[in-house]
Amino acid sequence: MTRYFFHVRDGQALPDRIGTVLPSLVAAKQHAVHLTGQLLKDDTGAFWNGEEWHMEVVDEAGLVLFTLDFIATEAPVMRVERRVGEERKE
Repeated sequence: MTRYFFHVRDGQALPDRIGTVLPSLVAAKQHAVHLTGQLLKDDTGAFWNGEEWHMEVVDEAGLVLFTLDFIATEAPVMRVERRVGEERKE
């Protein structure tokens, strides 16, 4: 069993100082996806500010095993629509 650390960077560094003991790299990948889903589910909308965020998974020696990268990008029509809506509010 190996201890894996799931560090998040979303404009600020959120290091996982405790880690999670899992039986394999496959289990660590599954845990990373599950954890990411929870983070996105609990997000209050900050994810949509256009900044990328990352989950970096490392082992006990600090070796980066894999990274999950996320960014939300609205289609250009949505950006135009939002600007038009903002102009109407004025």
